[in-house]
Amino acid sequence: MAEQADQLEFIWEGRDKNKIKIKGEISARNELVAKVELRRQGYRVTSIRKKSKPLFSARQKAITPGDIAIFARQLATMLAAGIALVQALDIVGKGHDNPSMQDLLMGIKTDIEGGDSLAEALKRRPLYFDELFCNLVESGEHAGVLESLLGKIATYKEKTESMKKKIKKALTYPIAVVAVAFIVTAILLLFVVPVFEDLFKSFGADLPSFTRMVINMSKWLQEWWWVVLGIVMAAKYTFSFFKKRSKPFNHFLDKVLLQLPVVGLIINKSAIARFSRTLATMSAAGVPLVEALQSVAGACGNIIYAEAVLKMREEVATGQRLQYAMQQAGVWPNMVQQMVAIGEEAGSMDAMLGKVADFYEEEVDNLVDNLSSLMEPIIMVILGILVGGLIVAMYLPIFKMGAAVS
Repeated sequence: MAEQADQLEFIWEGRDKNKIKIKGEISARNELVAKVELRRQGYRVTSIRKKSKPLFSARQKAITPGDIAIFARQLATMLAAGIALVQALDIVGKGHDNPSMQDLLMGIKTDIEGGDSLAEALKRRPLYFDELFCNLVESGEHAGVLESLLGKIATYKEKTESMKKKIKKALTYPIAVVAVAFIVTAILLLFVVPVFEDLFKSFGADLPSFTRMVINMSKWLQEWWWVVLGIVMAAKYTFSFFKKRSKPFNHFLDKVLLQLPVVGLIINKSAIARFSRTLATMSAAGVPLVEALQSVAGACGNIIYAEAVLKMREEVATGQRLQYAMQQAGVWPNMVQQMVAIGEEAGSMDAMLGKVADFYEEEVDNLVDNLSSLMEPIIMVILGILVGGLIVAMYLPIFKMGAAVS
């Protein structure tokens, strides 16, 4: 899968079986593979070169999950309207505002013109199309209901991204405000407090303890600011390093996040909503349960829940009912287990899981709103302590001298 992600774009010229000149683009791991693929398609290549990237590559926008969701929705709409797959990809690709997305879709179109199915073309690009997306597309192609499955994928992606954005918005705002507060505090300690210190020295009066403490903090920060900056940068790098490469660290981090007040509750309910929405989508597509659970594990967004889903998969593979496997996992609320049991009995698993997903997505929305309301007074307290405390410390000697004069 890692090799498939490293696709290069080549521009080629040659002749077809009727010796007519033709040119085009193709995605391949290297030039040799591109030539072999074109020969397999019946073309005699006369020249081939790697497609050059634009000089100002910074203008290229990254491909976001939102772009993938819009692509799925547009492609589903065009296929439902009776437009051929290759033509639909050409229309969607050329009409996209993001040049990176245009290149991606044109590459998929080239692969399909070369004889690949849509699922095979998507699997060549695992960086943008996950296992769940590819499995659902493959099921849709086999069953002849690709447009319907793409519509379900688009709905799933839209709901998932909407929930992610709400959670990120709720967490990003307070973090950003607190970070700015610390930066402002550091600037005051480095540049403003020393000015007041010189002023107080000219008075020759004794300073209050609180003011002396702040001045000592300022002196320490002026001398050791590079150490503080180094520690912050090292901590950020270390966190990113272990987050990307260490499974035990991610396991510990996800476990700690689940235990946090309010935030932990949001992450718990969000993981349950994702599990339910993903499994409902795959169940509606007719994907076998054991195979579906493999994809669902990666969609939970939390290692603790992902491991629970994989354990459930093992038990289901041995013939156990899903409801019993969920009970053994020990992380699913009783309501979810009962809804799954009803779905298994009635043969309407997708409908029951869809209701569970709707319920928990609404719960997440409410919790996010409550978190935003809760964080506002906490932010005001932090700002008051950091910035307000410094201002009070600097003006205390002035108030003290004013009282002595009067």
